[in-house]
Amino acid sequence: MPKISIIIPMYNVEKYLRRCLDSVLNQTFTDWTAICVDDGSPDKSGEIAEEYAARDKRFIVTHKENGGLSDARNAGMPYARGEYIMYLDSDDFIHPQTMEIAYNAIKKNKSDIVSFQYDRIYRPRLMVRHILHMNTDNVVPWGMHKKYDLTKIESYTTDDVFQLATEQTHNRKNPNRKWLIKHCQVWKNLYRRSLIADIPFIKGIVFEDFPWWSAVMLCNPRVTVVPLPLYYYIPNFGGIVLSAKQLRIMKSLCTGIYHAYDMYRECADEYQMKQWQEKFLWFFVNKAFGKIKYLKSDEELCVARESFTELYKTGMFESVPNEWYELVKNIMAFIEK
Repeated sequence: MPKISIIIPMYNVEKYLRRCLDSVLNQTFTDWTAICVDDGSPDKSGEIAEEYAARDKRFIVTHKENGGLSDARNAGMPYARGEYIMYLDSDDFIHPQTMEIAYNAIKKNKSDIVSFQYDRIYRPRLMVRHILHMNTDNVVPWGMHKKYDLTKIESYTTDDVFQLATEQTHNRKNPNRKWLIKHCQVWKNLYRRSLIADIPFIKGIVFEDFPWWSAVMLCNPRVTVVPLPLYYYIPNFGGIVLSAKQLRIMKSLCTGIYHAYDMYRECADEYQMKQWQEKFLWFFVNKAFGKIKYLKSDEELCVARESFTELYKTGMFESVPNEWYELVKNIMAFIEK
């Protein structure tokens, strides 16, 4: 059994896939398997992954009909036999010591999760180059070749994940801001397999990370934060805002919010519910409602109205923090229009 299994969903990524798989192949930690899930990709992504599997038996490739990112991640879990699980999006890549650093931290602190960061300089560099019509394909992150000394890496461990996890972007007054687990992207963590084995992603939605991470937090994991930029995230350069796409995002967010709120109402204690609402729920409600301005047709607006009506029926709008009162007021006006 490998120590770490890394699940890599693939769809139309032949342009980036070799860089992604090479970043796994070049890990200083070698006891891993990479489960490459070909999600019915029409390009050569599956062939490229098979090429890597033929060269190195640690790569495992499975092919399936297209079902979306959540479905592909779920499909990879039965093949993930490692004690620990990572997720890596196939157009992104990781620092050579990512697994070594995360594994060392999770063992040292007897943790269920190790949370690291994505490189917040690399992404803006790519965006600037894109705006200037410069090539972005071969840009190497400045920290990619940095060698970390494991004995000098700082970390912080807590048994209260709600203390540090947040969707808030600015936390300058928070004395723990260095250790915050900001946002809920699933790919910037190493997880104990037994913690997440029975928590599937919701199939067919985008922003699936939010309800999944909400469920993980309810398991009361012991979490170690290592504030190092070990993940390299490639931005979406598409600038066209299509109303149909925005409607799908809005519906997905509402589905995730409904699912997560129902779960917390059933399982969370008072402290967990309060922390989750303050640090996650209202930020995602606001994000979902923000998509309304992009909807063009009466049919789309009707669908949106139905989605927010379902959220209203849960009772989540009955107790609103002062800073979100105006948001809920606007939502209610939209529903009743």
